[in-house]
Amino acid sequence: MQNQKKETAIIIKRPTRLELLKSRFNTAAQAKFYIKQNKVAYKQKKIQMKSGGMSKKEIMQQEAEAVQEAENEYSQYEEEHRVFYDSLSSVQKQLSEILKVKILEQNYIPNYIFSDKEIIVVVGQDGLVANVAKYANGLPIIGVNPDYNRYDGVLLPFNPDNFMRAVENVIDNSFDYEAVTMAEAKLNDGQTMLAFNDFFIGINSHASARYSIEFNNEKEYQISSGIIISTGVGSTGWLSSFFNMANGFVKQFFPTVKIPFQPIDRQARELMFVVREPFVSKTSQANIVVGKVYENQVLRIESHMPQNGFIFSDGIQTDYLEFNSGTIAEIGISRQQAILVK
Repeated sequence: MQNQKKETAIIIKRPTRLELLKSRFNTAAQAKFYIKQNKVAYKQKKIQMKSGGMSKKEIMQQEAEAVQEAENEYSQYEEEHRVFYDSLSSVQKQLSEILKVKILEQNYIPNYIFSDKEIIVVVGQDGLVANVAKYANGLPIIGVNPDYNRYDGVLLPFNPDNFMRAVENVIDNSFDYEAVTMAEAKLNDGQTMLAFNDFFIGINSHASARYSIEFNNEKEYQISSGIIISTGVGSTGWLSSFFNMANGFVKQFFPTVKIPFQPIDRQARELMFVVREPFVSKTSQANIVVGKVYENQVLRIESHMPQNGFIFSDGIQTDYLEFNSGTIAEIGISRQQAILVK
């Protein structure tokens, strides 16, 4: 990989749950009051339903328990927030000793242009790594787990105590990494989008998606709840739920039959697509409902939705491509890979 002098460390984070509560209720006190009132109101409703057999003391005791539950719940938000910012502060302090440091919030990622003079350090959950990978332009990503007690950290191999070794290795261009396969959607108007985990193609309402699907020289018109196209990383997530559903359904009729699920390797140059709830009618078919897309193949989808059709990736519905009538999408394996430092 090309060695460029690193000048800046970009620390990428997203708001804690406590910060999201504060943004919703303006202050921490109001957020705490809301949680407490909801708990107490729910408990009071339950008490009223059976209060005929309860003494006043018992009623007061249960109300007090509801208040304590609310206190305990809010304290979890506070503790999670404290641990995260302790980790973030440690990461920032260590980086500032050798590089300029900039903190980038999650919602600015799609519009940020990453430079090869920057080192990308993600402090947060696995999903944040997925968000960053699509816009990192193949730059190495160092994932730091700020809280081992709360985050699985499948994509976060480092912690605040050992991540600087990875930073130094990236600076020296001597780092180990995993090159992860991503998917790419290309529209006939020139727009493109990457997916680290998966794409969803459908409609942003409870209506049915209508489109033509073409794969392996076969084409048909479909009405469904949309299409999922998964990478290897995403195969253990949303894609796996389809196998769970299929096995649960089949079990009702064929108790001894089980559909085996084998996740796709993260580096494998292949994707898998599944059509959600395809509906067969006089005009729609359901013959092309699952398949694997390999190197130099594409899954071609043409929209027949006058409005509200869209394509989004990795669960971020606010970052999407419009997919309305006349739009054709070709989904395939991206030449660009996510470079995860290990």
